Amino acid sequence: MSGKVKLYYFNGRGLMESIRWLLATAGVEFEEEFLETREQYEALLRDGFLLFHQVPMVEIDGMKLVQSKAILQYIAAKYNLYGKNLKERALIDMYVGGTSDLMEMIMDYAFIDLEKKEGQLNNIVQKAKNRYFPAYEKVLRDHGEKYLVGNHFSCADVQLLEAILMVEEKCADILTNFPLLKSFKTRICEIPTIKAFLQPGSKRKPVPDEKYVQTVKIVLQM
Repeated sequence: MSGKVKLYYFNGRGLMESIRWLLATAGVEFEEEFLETREQYEALLRDGFLLFHQVPMVEIDGMKLVQSKAILQYIAAKYNLYGKNLKERALIDMYVGGTSDLMEMIMDYAFIDLEKKEGQLNNIVQKAKNRYFPAYEKVLRDHGEKYLVGNHFSCADVQLLEAILMVEEKCADILTNFPLLKSFKTRICEIPTIKAFLQPGSKRKPVPDEKYVQTVKIVLQM
């Protein structure tokens, strides 16, 4: 199958959201099949599509890809968002690894017990302020360029913006002491495909709610 890209995941963010962001940034149209029942998930397993019994899965260029990192790297390389040489790709992977660590804490937040949420929220905000955002502020300051790597727009920039917006949903003034990240956010948000993805009615997913959490738990038998 070499038609439109198709995503298999829940009707929510999770590990698929960065993939949606990257496809939208590249101007790639995609369809989605939302997993809502255990039966849908088991059908994918029976058909042998989920190599490691995990989602997300993406149909693209005749392949059924699983493992979000592999999917993101393929899309980034295909659409020239993955650096110009091996050194740039290593830096991109390093920066994406950092934002992924931060974003995973936020993803976990929706699934933890109520009495633990305040502690987890404080942990997210403190690590953003003291570990992750200072690192990206330093990168931008040290090389004095518009983007994280090689002064070329890349998937690392896309994912950093996604991470910033996710943290801002938890702490609106998180960028107060990060002027370069604030400028970075404004600049990247003006890229036409990203600007469109940020508009109401796009395929960007909202903050996870209880319905999303319960669906994931039912489908995956958590």
